[in-house]
Amino acid sequence: MIELRSDTFTLPTEAMLDAMRHAALGDDVYGEDPTVNRLEDRAAELLGKESGLFLPSGTMANLTALLAWTPRGGRIIVGDESDIYCYEAGGASVVGGAVYHPVRTQADGTLSLADLEVPFEDDPEDPQFAVPALLCLENTHNRCGGIPLPLPYLDEIRRFADAKGIALHMDGARVFNAAAALDVPVATVVAAADTVQFCLSKGLGAPIGSMLVGPRDVIARARRLRKMLGGGMRQAGLIAAAGLVALEESPARLHEDHANARRLAAGLSSVEGLKVHPVHTNIVFFEVLDPEYPWRRLVAEAAAVGVGIAELGHGRIRAVTHCGVTAGDVEVAVERLAGVVGVRG
Repeated sequence: MIELRSDTFTLPTEAMLDAMRHAALGDDVYGEDPTVNRLEDRAAELLGKESGLFLPSGTMANLTALLAWTPRGGRIIVGDESDIYCYEAGGASVVGGAVYHPVRTQADGTLSLADLEVPFEDDPEDPQFAVPALLCLENTHNRCGGIPLPLPYLDEIRRFADAKGIALHMDGARVFNAAAALDVPVATVVAAADTVQFCLSKGLGAPIGSMLVGPRDVIARARRLRKMLGGGMRQAGLIAAAGLVALEESPARLHEDHANARRLAAGLSSVEGLKVHPVHTNIVFFEVLDPEYPWRRLVAEAAAVGVGIAELGHGRIRAVTHCGVTAGDVEVAVERLAGVVGVRG
C-alpha cells in the first residue's frame, strides 16, 4: 500500500526507535521525566516562545489552548473550514462552555478583516452576547490545500488582535511545512501568535504527540487542563524521545515531501478525468470530473490497487506526501490511479 491518506501514517525512523530505547524516564505528571522536559524546552526555544507542553494529540493541544484562553460563555473566532471547527468535536463547547463563532474561510486560508469585525459588532456590555476572547488561525491550512499563510497577513492579524484585546492561537499542525515553503525559520512563522500547537506525528514523523507552546502562565493553565482531560502521561519520555529526534532531524527534509507532492500533482494532471488543484506544500487535492464516477468509488478502487487516498470536504480527494512516500512511490501511485480512472490524457 502506498499510503497517501495522511501524513499521520508516518512511521518512526531507526534514529527515533533507538532514542526511545535509550530514553531517560521519569513521571511526567510530577514534572520529573527528563526527556519530556527537554522536548518541551526545545520546542519552546525553536518557536521563540516562553514555555512548552507535550500532549498526546493535536486535538488535545488545541483544546487546552482554547480552554486556557477562553472563560465559560466566551466566544472563540474560527474559520469555517478550520480543523478546530470541522474535526475536533466541538470540544471547547462540550468541555469548556465556550461558543464557536465561525467566519468564512477565504480560498487562501485567510480570514478577512471585514469578516473578523462582525463578532465585535455586539455590545460587550450587553449580557445577551458572548464576548470574543480568542481568534484562531490554521497554518498550513489543511482544507485549503496545505497553503501557508503569508507573513504580512499574520502581522496584520496580530495588529487586529491587539486592537481588539484578544489572544491569537495558531493551529500549526503542519507549521514546519509552512516554514519550509516560505523558506524562513519556524519562529518567524509563529511570531504573531500567542500560542501555537504543532504535531510531531505528521510530517515530522514521530509516532505520537503534539506540542503546545506559548506564555509561561498560559502553558501552566494548559498543563492543569491536560491533566483534567486525561492527557497526563507517566513515563512519557519513551515517546518524547522520538519527538526530540523529529524536531532536530525532520524539518530539513520536508522540502522532499513538497517536491513529491508537486510530482504527484503533475502526474495526476495527465490523467484524463481528474482536476488537480494547485499544490503549496505536501497536500494534493484533486476532483473526479465525471459525475457518474463518485469519489467513493475512486477511493475504494484506489485502495484495491494499493493506493490510499481519502475525501476531505466538498467531494475533493486528498493525497498527502510524507517521509514514508518516495519519488518512486509517487510514480507508481500515478500509474495505478491512471489505470483505475481510465485513459491517460
